[in-house]
Amino acid sequence: MRENRSMPRCAVIPELAYYDIEEAIGWLCNAFGFSLRLRIGAHRAQLNIGDGAVVLTKSQPAKDSPTPEIPPTHAVMVRIEDVDSHCKQAARAGAHILQSPADFPYGERQYSAQDIAGHIWTFSQTLADVAPEDWGGVTGRL
Repeated sequence: MRENRSMPRCAVIPELAYYDIEEAIGWLCNAFGFSLRLRIGAHRAQLNIGDGAVVLTKSQPAKDSPTPEIPPTHAVMVRIEDVDSHCKQAARAGAHILQSPADFPYGERQYSAQDIAGHIWTFSQTLADVAPEDWGGVTGRL
């Protein structure tokens, strides 16, 4: 599989939602020994642990609601070789495609789908090795 400094090397990367990304980074690093790999604004971060990684995402409030939405318990990101054929197969198998395959400036082509139990999955194909600073990321320890 191609390597890309903007993406953790592991094949399966859990995504977890938090209301305050900065607070979550500090707590997870302090409590569980994670280290910051990459921070992306105030809405996303990648943390390392051993040879694995986790992505923190910003939980969004529900539309037209004065109270925040309860964050999803999890989502999972999986690195694959061919996003387009994978997406077609997932759709044929009954997955609800939430985001069609799209290229992103950080060197990945991704799509997201919901499975039959409602779990969210993002599948990511590396297109190029892109320095995080080239698209607005701030490098921690890669």
